[in-house]
Amino acid sequence: MSTVRSGLEGVMATSSAVSFIDGDRSLLTYRGYSATDLAQQSTFEETAYLLLEGELPTRAQLEAFVAQLEAARPVPQPVLDRLAALPQADPMALLRTGVSLLAHFDPDRGRTEPDALRRTVQRLVAQMPTLVAAIGRLGQGLPPIPPLRGLGPTGRPTATQLLFMLQGREPEPESVRLLDIAFILHADHELNASTFTGRVIAATLSDIHSGVVGALGALKGPLHGGANELARRMFETIGEASQAAAWTQQALARKERIMGMGHRVYRQADPRAEFLRQELLALRHRPEVGRWLDIALEVERVVREAKGLHPNPDFFTAILYGAVGIPTPLFTPVFAVSRVAGWGAHVLEQLANNRLIRPRAQYVGPGPRPFVRLPERT
Repeated sequence: MSTVRSGLEGVMATSSAVSFIDGDRSLLTYRGYSATDLAQQSTFEETAYLLLEGELPTRAQLEAFVAQLEAARPVPQPVLDRLAALPQADPMALLRTGVSLLAHFDPDRGRTEPDALRRTVQRLVAQMPTLVAAIGRLGQGLPPIPPLRGLGPTGRPTATQLLFMLQGREPEPESVRLLDIAFILHADHELNASTFTGRVIAATLSDIHSGVVGALGALKGPLHGGANELARRMFETIGEASQAAAWTQQALARKERIMGMGHRVYRQADPRAEFLRQELLALRHRPEVGRWLDIALEVERVVREAKGLHPNPDFFTAILYGAVGIPTPLFTPVFAVSRVAGWGAHVLEQLANNRLIRPRAQYVGPGPRPFVRLPERT
């Protein structure tokens, strides 16, 4: 009898050239490049190109890629109108609906040639920040702001576009760089729950948008992308660093999960979280960082001493997103702005060498038994 591994822990479900995790050495690479090196030296646009194309771009390739993103950023007005007409709901639910609506306006809908599929993925990478910002504005009773246009070949960074479309003003360079770092570090993470969902859907030969809608449904869960919002609310509930140790000890005594702590794959420190920690420590003097970071570090200390767990990126993006002015309900949608590049890379990889994903389940129900007619049942 085959061994059942709950949650598929440790199961190798496929081969992939997109990203690699060494949980024992605290290593994450995208196409062979260290994710933290990319966060230090690259940009999200360059990283997205790397994930989708397999190699870092030349200057000409990057300029062409950015131009394609900039041209594709606007979201069709009927999609915005439909979102505005919907009852106010969880932003991730609205984002899921918005991506589904985008499928109806995709110029390559119904096409399955590799180039057409790649264009669809690039459009989703371009449109996701526009959609997320529009959902954020509509949730505040404000009209969506269109993306910035008309710059030179380098275009506007995705982080700049998102913050501008959300806030209606040119963002500070420091905020753009912080968000760009978060985008790079969140761009892919091997077969996480949402990426695996997207690959399963793609393996049925469904369309790209359906794969991303499914991935968004998985990301919405608090045990995946939704943990960043819950971590932020936890910090706000604690309120002050002086209260953090007692609050955390009481939560652990109640067997409550501490959001943002621990990871299924990393046995040591998560390299993404450690990179974010250092970025935030450098900004500790800023009130919107220091207050929450002091709380977070105290929570981390207690949890590490009690359970030996390390923080994951959600623990620190719960502070970073707030520091750049992103409202808490948009934390998980903002996660999706970058992760869609990874989803797209994995879906394209799945389709390039496809086999339907169809695992088995170990049956633990009743054995064979005869059917009893309704009048004879007691």
